[in-house]
Amino acid sequence: MMFSPPYVDAAHCAEQLRALGHAVLAPASLPATMGCGAGELSDLAGFWNDLPPDNYLKDGGRYRFRRHSSFVVEGDAVTQCPHRAHWQPLDYNALHGGIERLFEPMDPAATSLPAWQQLLRGLGGIASGLKGAKPWFVEAHQFRIDTTDGIGRPTPEGAHRDGVDLVAVFLIGRHQIKGGESRVFEAAGPQGQRFTMTEPWTLLLLDDERVIHETTPIQPEGGHGHRDTLVVTLRAGGFQDP
Repeated sequence: MMFSPPYVDAAHCAEQLRALGHAVLAPASLPATMGCGAGELSDLAGFWNDLPPDNYLKDGGRYRFRRHSSFVVEGDAVTQCPHRAHWQPLDYNALHGGIERLFEPMDPAATSLPAWQQLLRGLGGIASGLKGAKPWFVEAHQFRIDTTDGIGRPTPEGAHRDGVDLVAVFLIGRHQIKGGESRVFEAAGPQGQRFTMTEPWTLLLLDDERVIHETTPIQPEGGHGHRDTLVVTLRAGGFQDP
């Protein structure tokens, strides 16, 4: 059984983030929340078809493909940083933490799209509304999880936090799969929610200080399948570095 996402209206997004530590927005809410809609962002979806394999998977899997780029968002200014490795401490990623993982960067044709710039401005505005206005150090991850091995693991590290201030998970699309349920739990309490994002450009927002999250494995349904997401993290004070 799939549980539908607990969508919140754009007008109450900030309120719910402060109250619960997470919020799920339908694609139709993006214009009011981000300043751009799913239609404007649709040109980005094609950039998920040439993601290189993730060669750092410690479970030996071949199911994850990704690109990664970094930015600084300060008010309306969006600056792409020189390409850099992704790093997390072991405290936040016991499986892949403690090592510098250098992935291929996002395609410049994608990051130069006006909708991409507006997406980052919109997320910066949400983070500033939640935590106070400041420069935000942003890491963007394009993911494709496929079923080449019969099963694909969106979060092989399990339920986790990312060590940032705000996490945004956009569903780009699902193709011939089952599973991929999103689960969000209080970091310091018993409450949690589970749901499956199925509509492209559904957005899950997470206050990373307050909640932990995971996505369940996917399996093929009627053929070779995959699940595409865009994960954007925003952190105050600088990027995580060794």
